[in-house]
Amino acid sequence: MNEELRSVLLGTAGLSVGAVVALFLTVTRGRIGAGPAALRASVRLAAFAVLLRSAHFAEELATGFHQRFPGLLGLAPWSSRFFISFNLFWLAAWGLGLWGLATRHRSALFPLWFLAIAGIANGLAHPLFSVRIGDYFPGLFTSPFVGVVGLLLLFVVTGPRNASLGAA
Repeated sequence: MNEELRSVLLGTAGLSVGAVVALFLTVTRGRIGAGPAALRASVRLAAFAVLLRSAHFAEELATGFHQRFPGLLGLAPWSSRFFISFNLFWLAAWGLGLWGLATRHRSALFPLWFLAIAGIANGLAHPLFSVRIGDYFPGLFTSPFVGVVGLLLLFVVTGPRNASLGAA
């Protein structure tokens, strides 16, 4: 197997697991039962989460996350092209999720679940990476904010019936 492909597949495996969990939650719990006010608030929170993720991506790109993260796993660095494409794909998916949420499309819950899960994972992982290396690790400054907003988004998506997006 090509070393770069191996690095990409193994290096993004955690996010792949998060995407599978998001898909499972969408299928098993997915419905948009929020009233108009709750729905507007949810769209605003999700939009803020996407903005934070954009800032987080910018910090990671500017500080070389795509070079340093794979190295922590003993993998080859990722190309800038892959890293930028990967992140732009998810930013676009989350943007479409905002539109889908505003128009009450059930499929919009998948990217929102994933946004929440990935945000929480980033909020935990980056500080742990910094502790592991004993120094700043790319993405550290924005990761706590991404994590907290991911947690808030998770509560919105899983909140009480008729006051949430994805209640069972």
